[in-house]
Amino acid sequence: MEETLRIAQAVRDACLMATLQAYEDAGLSGLCHEGRWECAVDAIRTLDLQALVQTPTSQATRVS
Repeated sequence: MEETLRIAQAVRDACLMATLQAYEDAGLSGLCHEGRWECAVDAIRTLDLQALVQTPTSQATRVS
């Protein structure tokens, strides 16, 4: 159960980091709020979940 929780936390952290980074990058590129939000959602959709599941603690810290 502890390993499952660790993986879930790593996925959550990776999603948050990817979302925040994509939203910020899109803003710097001049996109409006809606465009920034679409980029943020796409960042979650394109996360490499296989890599997160294989090594959750090291991968979550590298997504930025």
